[in-house]
Amino acid sequence: MITTVTLNAAVDITYRVDRLRSGDSHRAEVAGRRAGGKGVNVARVLGLLGYECAVTGFVGGAAGDELRRDLERAGLRDAMVEIDAPTRQTVSLVEESGEATVILEPGPPVEPGDWARFLDAYRRMVLESSVVVLSGSLPVGTGYAELVRIAGECGVPAVLDAGGPALREALPAGPALVKPNLDELRLTLGESISPSEGAAALRAAGAGSAVVSRGPEGLVAITEEDLIWYARPPAPVRGNPTGAGDAAVAALSAGIADGTPWPERLREAVALSVAAVAAPLAGDVDLDVYRALRPHVELARG
Repeated sequence: MITTVTLNAAVDITYRVDRLRSGDSHRAEVAGRRAGGKGVNVARVLGLLGYECAVTGFVGGAAGDELRRDLERAGLRDAMVEIDAPTRQTVSLVEESGEATVILEPGPPVEPGDWARFLDAYRRMVLESSVVVLSGSLPVGTGYAELVRIAGECGVPAVLDAGGPALREALPAGPALVKPNLDELRLTLGESISPSEGAAALRAAGAGSAVVSRGPEGLVAITEEDLIWYARPPAPVRGNPTGAGDAAVAALSAGIADGTPWPERLREAVALSVAAVAAPLAGDVDLDVYRALRPHVELARG
């Protein structure tokens, strides 16, 4: 089983508009309303690929109830921890061009007692898991470093998808893999750093391996053996890019669970991320696009 952690879970609402115009009114089509947050999206993709997944994090209020019902509909194991504060909502405005504007509510602060309850439940989940995925922003009162340490104590690899202080603080705990996007990398290490330099710096700071996602340019990876790999799609695909990074994390996590060699792991990650862009909602992938693109992903050693 792969467990995904979404401490700042949300109900994701997606609207489609022809073109976003500042200061204007828009007639929008509601494209979806579903359980969201980066770890939930990762779990959805893994479920589509046939992996058993559990989802944990915090939920509360009516939005939290809605989120849990959607996890059940998706066939994902619900291991969420209930708190008094309500679950947040996010809104994605997707234009016909594929550009997406995302509005993110802040998550509720987590009380010390609720964090302690979560840590107890999390340790039990880790002991049942082959891989733990830690994704997304952090509510006040939480952090990833402790979660990475617990996974390490249990002998379970932790995959961390975060940036900025959340990533910096967790690196000394030794995550098996970190996967920031380019913006998150530069938020963590500085604006002038290149993807390959950044990946190497993340590994030197404590990560077992590092992958930096560069949007349509694909991925840069540095492995446990200090080998650098570049992987990129053969052509761009128009659509909703919101869940592309989460699909890449799903593939990389599955690769760890299965012991897949790095080149094939990266091929899967690129193909799945492009297939996520072609799907209407974050957490979905177009499996036909995935199968068609996978043999044509370009791989090169650095």
